Amino acid sequence: MYFSNDTDLYRVIGANIKHYREQAKLTQVQLAEQAKISISYISKIEATGCEKSLSISVLNQIANVLGVEIINFFKEVTTS
Repeated sequence: MYFSNDTDLYRVIGANIKHYREQAKLTQVQLAEQAKISISYISKIEATGCEKSLSISVLNQIANVLGVEIINFFKEVTTS
């Protein structure tokens, strides 16, 4: 994995969180509640063009709720 800038990194992470959240059939509100973070934070993370930095702790909380390995947030999602 290589990201030429932070914008690309945050775009991929946000898209992946949204992808796995939708796979888990969770709303942003449900994910926020279960991960113990604010709904506005989830919304900003998933927004296209977001440049919101994330802590590893928050990524871990989200990964645990979604039942995915944290590394999956850094891979380009391929939808088929």
